[in-house]
Amino acid sequence: MRIGPPIAPPPVHLARDHERSVVAALVRDGTWQRVRPGAYVDAALLGGPDDARTLALARMSALRRQLTCDAVVSHTSAALLWGLPVLRAPTTTHITQRYSSRAGGPADLTRHRPAVGDDDVVALHGLRVTSLERTVVDCARTESIRGGVVVADAALHRGADVLRCHDLLTGMAGRRGVVRARTVLDLADDGAESAGESLARVALLAAGAPPPQTQVAAPTHLGTYWADVGWPEACVLAEYDGRGKYAGTPDAVLREKRREDALFDAGWRLLRLVAEDLRDPATLTRRLRRLFPALTPRPALLR
Repeated sequence: MRIGPPIAPPPVHLARDHERSVVAALVRDGTWQRVRPGAYVDAALLGGPDDARTLALARMSALRRQLTCDAVVSHTSAALLWGLPVLRAPTTTHITQRYSSRAGGPADLTRHRPAVGDDDVVALHGLRVTSLERTVVDCARTESIRGGVVVADAALHRGADVLRCHDLLTGMAGRRGVVRARTVLDLADDGAESAGESLARVALLAAGAPPPQTQVAAPTHLGTYWADVGWPEACVLAEYDGRGKYAGTPDAVLREKRREDALFDAGWRLLRLVAEDLRDPATLTRRLRRLFPALTPRPALLR
């Protein structure tokens, strides 16, 4: 997924605004789909590859109108509102609030503490949401390292202040996940342009590759090309190829072949990665050893 602007949640229909029989009929004929108790979304908005994200955003839209407590959307829920990629769309809405709620609250809410300072709360589409920096820190503390880096890379690309992120972590010293979050911030890079590029970079580091540069310029006789990551001092480039890269006409494949030949002619070595490579660390490490014989794998990065 590419990095985009903040995403507006889809409109929702609340049961309290309609006759019970009307709601039942609209659900029965498939016009509406339930997203949480008493809230529905137009089924026509669903049916695509981003259904999980759409449903998560619809739940937030419903909560904005249904909740009466002073809560702030946070963690991966906030990341979705900011338009940041996440490894998995949350199946509950994450909120952070100042006070503990009574037991037995809604099952589709995940509540967090400590409270968010006023400086780290913004308004997006009528919802109170954690700032980019606080969203990065919350995700880095609670997600896997891979998931945290995906969010952090995208947020930094959007302009999040990494120093502010470190300051927030300092204020959370001793809390669960802070050590992992520091690792995430150390790995984060604002040069990543998609979740796939972020995951590929973490996989390379976990396999033992030296820390790479992002968006590397590679001069050739056909002009300067750019690679996702690379090690210019070793004349090595690595690129993550998503499913749609070669979609379309055969011209796309031909252009990529000419580009690759030009890179090889200029002395560059190219390592291509696809999603399957990221799920096979042992094979990736063996491939990397051809380029970097002395590797020190860091498998903990994949946890």
